[in-house]
Amino acid sequence: MNTVVRKIISIDENKCDGCGLCIPSCEEGALQIVDGKARLVKDIYCDGLGNCLGECPQGAIEMIEREAEPFDEEAVEERLKSFQKEEPAEECGACCGSSLERNLKTGDSSLQVAAPKLPEQGAPEAELSHWPVQLHLVNPRANFLQESNLLIAADCVPFAFADFHRKFLAERSLVIGCPKLDDTGAYHKKLVEIFSLNNLKSITLAHMEVGCCFGLSRLVKAALEESGAGTPLQEVIIGVDGSIKE
Repeated sequence: MNTVVRKIISIDENKCDGCGLCIPSCEEGALQIVDGKARLVKDIYCDGLGNCLGECPQGAIEMIEREAEPFDEEAVEERLKSFQKEEPAEECGACCGSSLERNLKTGDSSLQVAAPKLPEQGAPEAELSHWPVQLHLVNPRANFLQESNLLIAADCVPFAFADFHRKFLAERSLVIGCPKLDDTGAYHKKLVEIFSLNNLKSITLAHMEVGCCFGLSRLVKAALEESGAGTPLQEVIIGVDGSIKE
């Protein structure tokens, strides 16, 4: 394909911490987190307008002029359409059960799942009430989300905070994700749907004190604002030492 000299973004990987804040601001879907860093997927997806520039807290993105393939609006449309094609939960569940919605307290699901065993005497009780929990797999219209108190947790939180089940998970629905390693563009879209569709009673956001985790905070707040839901949001920050910082 012919190239032209034009304006296009450049990302300094030494400065980028992979927080993913730039991704929702790119309406063309030109950015993606790869190996913990924001990357320009293809030159043809970048229109050179620079909406992502002001979203980077590390100043890792700049606008430059260089030889690049021309911006391709049709290719962008196809890419954005691909984001909207989500596998139905039933199809994935039919082969592996990973995204099949189920109630863990009663064992109800379309799979034959036994009711949970009682914990051993003296053992802490598990408070997880449903499956799946990974944000990419959760259906925005899942029964467990409707009129619930929702807990959004960064992946590392349950490992760092020893009392996670009793302190945070009891009486709450759960979704988890990592803003550094996962597709935050898809997260943003999914969260807007969850906030808009379920008349949530409250949202608790638990994330680590490390820099990349604050990307999840900004992502949740942006999605909540876009949804117009007005649901109360409480943010809790967990230290790497397992303490509650805020």
